Amino acid sequence: MHKWTTKGNTVSVLLADQQAVGFVAQGDQIKLGAQALIAGLKQRHMTPVMVTGDNQQVALSVAKQLGIASDHVHAELKPADKAAIVKQYQQAHQVVAMVGDGVNDAPSLAQADIGIAIGAGTDVALDSADVVLTRSEPADILNFLNLAQQTDRKMIQNLWFGAGYNIVAIPLATGLFAGIGLVLSPAVGAVLMGLSTIIVAINAQTLRVHETE
Repeated sequence: MHKWTTKGNTVSVLLADQQAVGFVAQGDQIKLGAQALIAGLKQRHMTPVMVTGDNQQVALSVAKQLGIASDHVHAELKPADKAAIVKQYQQAHQVVAMVGDGVNDAPSLAQADIGIAIGAGTDVALDSADVVLTRSEPADILNFLNLAQQTDRKMIQNLWFGAGYNIVAIPLATGLFAGIGLVLSPAVGAVLMGLSTIIVAINAQTLRVHETE
């Protein structure tokens, strides 16, 4: 039995007439792509943390296979305990994203700065999350993070473009620099304003290109 428990399995003993006649070892199978997810998070300088209701030995075994540091493993937790762990990280000025799919994950999904629910999860988890992934694929978490970063980048680019255009074009169109020969016709300014809107929209549409790559 020790061989199975050290591999992270939960062992149930079969009894007959109060005598042990065998045992059943049950363990979690790591989902394909989970290790790549953890590696991807580390590449983004994010710290993966495990919060689970499983026993400590099972949690440590799975964490070791995934590449999660043992001091970032929190096991044998109740739903309220998971939410408390999330809050502890937040109180340490950490931005927390929580991924879960079960009823037990609902409080921590609601507590996290970003709650990410798996589409195949329970209704309670889906209702508590900020983001719902339609597939149960670990890679989709990285895809979501990439899309969020690209969206933020596009928003900043469009903000600077729009603000920069107005800072330059409005004074020219109002004749503020007419004394030095710099004048922009209001009609031309209106046309350029329309073009700037089109450029901003096209820049936003490039997110679709990133999505298909």
